[in-house]
Amino acid sequence: MSHPVPDPRKRTPLTAALAWERSRATRSVHRAAQAAAGIPTLEEVSAGGIVIDPHSPHVSVAIIARYNRGGRLEWCLPKGHPEGNETHREAAVREVEEETGISGQIVATLGSIDYWFTVPQYRVHKTVHHYLLIATGGELTTEKDPDHEAVDVAWVPLRDLPRRLSFPNERRIADLAREVIQSHGL
Repeated sequence: MSHPVPDPRKRTPLTAALAWERSRATRSVHRAAQAAAGIPTLEEVSAGGIVIDPHSPHVSVAIIARYNRGGRLEWCLPKGHPEGNETHREAAVREVEEETGISGQIVATLGSIDYWFTVPQYRVHKTVHHYLLIATGGELTTEKDPDHEAVDVAWVPLRDLPRRLSFPNERRIADLAREVIQSHGL
């Protein structure tokens, strides 16, 4: 069963959230198929976002580079798992600062993405909640990353994110951020 994919240029935070809700049925089908195949599934949740520098001549975004499980370098948005009783918003602020060195304040919810990947003993269904943050301080560094997953960090003009980000779902989040930034005059 296939579902049409909305044109990301027409997506808003509201339509992104609605699309995520509609995809619940698809996720349920994936879980049922995996259970029938005897492959355990692990559900993971992360939070992160797009932190912008309001003082740059062109709106710039802090992104990180990390090596994937296959050893390939990927440029992506900072994100990570909530710790303890953290909310998604609290985890997003902490993870952005840990992975980029930039502290920020959330100004908007951008929506959630979900995807699947496989590791040797199980499949992982991951949901990532994204927020738009405005930088409030700090310096670019990966030294605060306790997991040492981020190997590089850079300010990238928002208009260049489609060419720099490795994943289409994160490029769609960047498109949503651009819409929010333009509509709110940030």
